[in-house]
Amino acid sequence: MKIIHISDLHIGLKLINRDLLEDQREILAQFIEKAKEKQPDVVVIAGDIYDKAIPSAEAVSVFDEFVEKIIKALPATKLMFISGNHDSAQRIDCFRNVLQRQNIYMIGNPPKFENEHIAKVVLEDEFGKVNFYLLPFVKPSMVKEIIGKDENDRNFSYDETIKRLLERENIDQNQRNIFVSHQFYLPVGKSTEDVERMDSEICSVGNIDEVSAKYLEIFDYAALGHIHKPMKVGSEFFRYCGTPFPYSVSEAGQEKGAIFVDIKDKKSDNRNDYITTEVIPLESKRKVRKIKGELLEILKYPSEDYVSITLTDEDILNLTDVQDRLKTAFPNLLEIIRENIRHANYNIQQKKIKKDNPYELCLEFLGDKADEKEKEIIQEIINSIQGEI
Repeated sequence: MKIIHISDLHIGLKLINRDLLEDQREILAQFIEKAKEKQPDVVVIAGDIYDKAIPSAEAVSVFDEFVEKIIKALPATKLMFISGNHDSAQRIDCFRNVLQRQNIYMIGNPPKFENEHIAKVVLEDEFGKVNFYLLPFVKPSMVKEIIGKDENDRNFSYDETIKRLLERENIDQNQRNIFVSHQFYLPVGKSTEDVERMDSEICSVGNIDEVSAKYLEIFDYAALGHIHKPMKVGSEFFRYCGTPFPYSVSEAGQEKGAIFVDIKDKKSDNRNDYITTEVIPLESKRKVRKIKGELLEILKYPSEDYVSITLTDEDILNLTDVQDRLKTAFPNLLEIIRENIRHANYNIQQKKIKKDNPYELCLEFLGDKADEKEKEIIQEIINSIQGEI
């Protein structure tokens, strides 16, 4: 069975107030052309279809156009989408049963009641059944009715929540099982500091959302979303494909793409014997780049790319003149930074706050007045707010 796995489309996202809808439309059209070459049985989107829970009409139109075109290009292909932490689970769940009749499986909500389970789609090929388990983004509070609470009557951790949800499923490991999930899975033996997170991601305070990747071992392949940089989670077969387009300056220079997975007959426990993976590169016309140098040298190489420019000039420069000249040469200029700390930065939109971690900002404001209990409360409040964004 052939599968193409993408995630984190974030349709409607703005890059330092730059509208990316046309770039997103172009990269999705490119994805369809690449998918036509592979003729997959299934296309998976592992969460964060939109950038906001209530997307703009324009963002919805871009996704609607994408689905319409991929159905036309690949009429026999099944489509499987789950919601991410940026999506509205209720909106993704709209018309869920109707869409399934058209081979479109859009799963917004995780199981919430005792009689509900992780959404399972069973397909067959010449080698037998392939079971797809589709688990949207989960917060412990969303599933407390079916997994309970801890001995202190508090919600379980994210790690324990995913563990308990998977334990409820009767997974036949003699068959081929694919897991689609949108969480922060941490490779076994690694710390959160070992995982590079991008500026475009929402990170929980204290990394309370981490889940051990050991729970993925019961699956043959895990198509993951949430992390914006392509990453293998301790295995070639448990993967984050990353975003299809750079959504922050921190992603400048990253190779973006989708993942093609081909699963043959499961004749052994060694995944290498029956699964192959391949990165399908996606290259946007306008790239996100960092440029560093003196003003006159930089102006020699104008570009339509989205650029963050760091000026190394020692001389004092006229702010208005610098902005006008750079905007002319680089119409999609994102920001101007002076490397010499004696001079102010020239951010095109607004002055950048270096310490953008809200938890650290709160502690800095409070100084030594906050005790451990108060710090814990601050963490919970910030994580709660971020969970609603």
